[in-house]
Amino acid sequence: MSKKSIIKPKPISGFPEWLPEFRIVEQRWMDHIRAVFESYGYCSIETPSVEEIDILTAKGEVDKEIYTLTRLHAGADDDKDARLALHFDQTVPLARYVAMHFNDLVFPFKRYQMQRVWRGERPQLGRMREFYQCDIDVIAVDNLPLSFDAEMPAVIYEVLDGLNIGRVQLRINNRKIMFGLLDALGITDEDAVIQVTRAIDKLEKIGRKEVHNLLKEQKISNDNITKILELVLIKGRAADIAKIKAENAMMQEGIDELSFVLSRLEHLPEHGFIGDLSIMRGLDYYTGTVYETELLDVPEFQGSVCSGGRYDDLAGNYINKHLPGVGISIGLSRLFDVLKQTGHLQAGPRSPADILVVIPSKDQMDTAANTARSLRSRGFKVELYHAAQKLGKQLSYAEKKGIPYVWFPPFEDGQDHEVKNMESGEQSAATPDTWEKS
Repeated sequence: MSKKSIIKPKPISGFPEWLPEFRIVEQRWMDHIRAVFESYGYCSIETPSVEEIDILTAKGEVDKEIYTLTRLHAGADDDKDARLALHFDQTVPLARYVAMHFNDLVFPFKRYQMQRVWRGERPQLGRMREFYQCDIDVIAVDNLPLSFDAEMPAVIYEVLDGLNIGRVQLRINNRKIMFGLLDALGITDEDAVIQVTRAIDKLEKIGRKEVHNLLKEQKISNDNITKILELVLIKGRAADIAKIKAENAMMQEGIDELSFVLSRLEHLPEHGFIGDLSIMRGLDYYTGTVYETELLDVPEFQGSVCSGGRYDDLAGNYINKHLPGVGISIGLSRLFDVLKQTGHLQAGPRSPADILVVIPSKDQMDTAANTARSLRSRGFKVELYHAAQKLGKQLSYAEKKGIPYVWFPPFEDGQDHEVKNMESGEQSAATPDTWEKS
């Protein structure tokens, strides 16, 4: 026989693949996130992994590298130009979804979405080509109450606080404050305004001097640059933001809106949120409130793991309705990868089972199987050992997989069932119909 050809497996850069002890943690995170979202009344939707390319690019040039779909064995008569692509976020699919199902939805429409997305990123810490995002958005018809802008960070703080990843801080701004200042300074060209907000968004990464140079490239005077930089360095709570002197009505509107949002978050811990006028979110579709999130206890990572904001009419390209919305997204895989690589994430057990039922002997296999079924019927997660091997080997298996309890069916007729707590070592008599975890 000819020697079998072996293809040596290797990881694909940017596409994460966790071992069971980390995958179980990721799943528990997702269960927690889902529970918090639903506790605020958000309903789940799921859209296809692919969208029409025309849908993904409807708002003009896309600054994300998109993966398109083509068939490996496409025939000569097939269209050679790709028509479909993997979605690079969940906001565009949401806009298309709302437009298509407009008559069947109840507004304000509160939805959450927890799916993989794909981008042609250069892989690095917290940057992947395939990753989970967990989004919440509220979309209304014509008018969206500002209270939803305050609900977003409250939901996200509750989510992140429950993951036990250390202190987090929601950094919140309102872009109308900067838009108003730029208008007052005579900087009204749309492209110039976009370039200013994108430059400010880089302040933390490149520093004040480099931002000054970027603004100078937009032919902004030194006096105006000074006023812009003085504004974006302001941080504080609702009372601090309310003291900012407005140059015009738009700026005052942004100040009032940001003060309102911050005032609605006073129930959170002091470190949990702050008004930060340097937060801009460079995307040009945000029109008011914007959010970023900082991991205060992970100094190795600089960047946001949860971002979003208010948009005026994201679905306007797909339907002739005015549909303002506000949303925020947790980069779940990004957050998970950052904590894992920096040593801040503790692995879970290698099995979801609560109990391992041992097989005392071949004669007791049916008794062991019946015991496992009885325990499962009461809601326990139960693994039945796979063979009547030495007891020490079965206990070692439970220990390696992190299964907290080992169940011993009667070794002889007339004996009791017994259960062992693997952490404490305590072992005692038990019955499958009444036993409870200690």
